[in-house]
Amino acid sequence: MEVNPLSIILVKSDSKGDRLLFRYPFQTQENNEPSSTKRKNPYTLPIVEDLLQSLSQSSSNMNKGNLAGFTDEVLSSLFAVKAELSNRKFELKVNDVRFVGHPTLLPLRKKKEQPQQDDSGIMLINIVFALQALASHSVVKCYHDLSKRMGIALKHEEKRCGYISDQTQTMTSAHDDGYTSPGSAFQIILEKCTLAMNIKKMYDDLCSTGLVSIRINKWIPLSFCLPQKVHQWHLRGKIVEPEDIDKCLKALRPYHSLLLLYPAQHMNDFTSLDGSPSLIRLLSNYSPLKNLQTLAADAELTLAHVFELTAHLVYWAKATIIFPICSTNKYVISPTAPIHLNSPLVEKFNETFSGLNLARVISDFSLPTSLGQRCNPLCHPSQQSQLVQTIIWMLQHHLLLQLHTYIQYLPTENGLHKDYKKKQLKSPSPRNSVILSNQPSASEHSRAESESGASTISETPEFTLKNFNSEHLSFISTDDDKQDYQEELLLDFSDEERSSVFKIPATNNPEDLQLFAKLCRKEYFQGNHHIEEIMYLENLRRSQLLQLLDKFRDVLITYETEDPAIAMFSCSST
Repeated sequence: MEVNPLSIILVKSDSKGDRLLFRYPFQTQENNEPSSTKRKNPYTLPIVEDLLQSLSQSSSNMNKGNLAGFTDEVLSSLFAVKAELSNRKFELKVNDVRFVGHPTLLPLRKKKEQPQQDDSGIMLINIVFALQALASHSVVKCYHDLSKRMGIALKHEEKRCGYISDQTQTMTSAHDDGYTSPGSAFQIILEKCTLAMNIKKMYDDLCSTGLVSIRINKWIPLSFCLPQKVHQWHLRGKIVEPEDIDKCLKALRPYHSLLLLYPAQHMNDFTSLDGSPSLIRLLSNYSPLKNLQTLAADAELTLAHVFELTAHLVYWAKATIIFPICSTNKYVISPTAPIHLNSPLVEKFNETFSGLNLARVISDFSLPTSLGQRCNPLCHPSQQSQLVQTIIWMLQHHLLLQLHTYIQYLPTENGLHKDYKKKQLKSPSPRNSVILSNQPSASEHSRAESESGASTISETPEFTLKNFNSEHLSFISTDDDKQDYQEELLLDFSDEERSSVFKIPATNNPEDLQLFAKLCRKEYFQGNHHIEEIMYLENLRRSQLLQLLDKFRDVLITYETEDPAIAMFSCSST
């Protein structure tokens, strides 16, 4: 798998020369290297040109997922760069291997017997990751970030207690002892040096889970997440790029909800590592039945900060994004759900919910079904609670997809008018503006509530037209005035569209026609906004919107699909 490192290499360069101090794994060090590259005299300097020419003899430098074909002298010559290239990205491609690092120049800690600092007190260290050459740009960027953070931590420890000086001296002594068998010096270094132990643990964590958690010199905590690796366990091998996560988080809305992939009580290790008291407050008030706006109010956090914490949990594969679980949610079985009889999820479900069978529970969602249809009002509350818990479990394991209703405006028999997308919708006329001025802008109202974070979606004042009373309709009391008013509301529609809309009986109701024209102008009926999003943005009740869809069903069609904003966390998405 191209996200796993082939090897991790530690190289240093100082006034005494450059040297490869440690590499892991080291068991695959070759004995059949070309004789021209071997240095019989350990005090001779290698010729870089000759070393590079010897590399061209082999077209591959990978062997069973590990780095092969490079001697220590070659690697030290390649990675011990000049001081001018320090503190910047290092990237080198040789055959089918790409090397990534961040050389760090650090001043060695002054010793009591050396009161003056000179050039001999400067050392360059470079922690290099060997990757497959096919590794994506985002994977290379992540490993460069890890190398840079390692360099910063080591620089801090060298300044604090001379950690690097002690570690490099121990490593150099192990190499100078003259071990003959390949890997003997590295094995001694691994037993004596904590830095080598950290490199080994880093390699093992990157290859196994993609989550790194180490302490440099048992003091500086270093945590790292490789999202391309860590999301594979719950998305069954799907590669998730950081750019995909950023795109999803940019589409995050206050009406979305957070779904933890682990029980909240099992997140202690993660919260202790993060050290954020606001994250602990968020998790203590967590519920997949709450939207993020409600969660922010209950945790007494700003909505913007809740978004940041949500992004943190999603990036580290501790949570995913869903729509809050409620009775109107409609679910269907995911097309990639592993629900065959021999699936390990069947036994796992039985262990979590004794007495229930996964195949029987999930069969109720063979066709799109809402929770309201599954919940029997006569059932005991414990049964309803158990149903909600099974839904949460199936969502955590990506067995269900939530379907949202989208609306498409099709006013003519041939579909959408050809000039509909090209034309610029006109603003309402002054007379129409007087009518609309009695209601505050729904978008402004929604924006103000998002900034305040003081109310939830369920508590948001609903958009109504109660102020649109008979006084404002006095000027359209006659049939001619009424027809003029209708035509004025649809002034920016084509003649063919107006003809189709005027055939609908609901156009006789000014409130319905006004709301229909308003939603059309805001392009909510182009299949890009689902009902829940329209409700939130325009402060509409679900019943009010569904009634409008029913009244204008001759020109509005609906279809159901998943929300593309969070489809990345679905195994069925491509």
